[in-house]
Amino acid sequence: MSTKGVRIRLGRTPRRGDQHQRVVRGSFCSGYLGYYALAPYQGRGYVREGLKAVIRMAFGEYALHRLEANIQPDNVRSIGPVRAVGFRREGYSPTYPKVGGRWRDHERWALTVEDWRRHRGGNQTAG
Repeated sequence: MSTKGVRIRLGRTPRRGDQHQRVVRGSFCSGYLGYYALAPYQGRGYVREGLKAVIRMAFGEYALHRLEANIQPDNVRSIGPVRAVGFRREGYSPTYPKVGGRWRDHERWALTVEDWRRHRGGNQTAG
């Protein structure tokens, strides 16, 4: 999903530099997503709304079981939207992956289809 200044990718068509936005089939049946919003579009709810659309597609059309997002711990603006749509923090990965030429620590946030259904049941704005 992409609009001017906001992009959310769940990888069916990975491009150079998008190595972390992938769909893995087989026993994993998972998707790894990435997103950003340019400064003029930050704080307006566009990423959260885009995540809801991507989640519906991932658990509907793609029939995935799990989505993950790896986020740098100090990136509060990126953690907020995943938390708001039901992702939970599952772990911490030191020096993973390389971003901007440096190895960076990341938190692993995940959402399973079961968690999403429960979250939606209690929060109709969740997607």
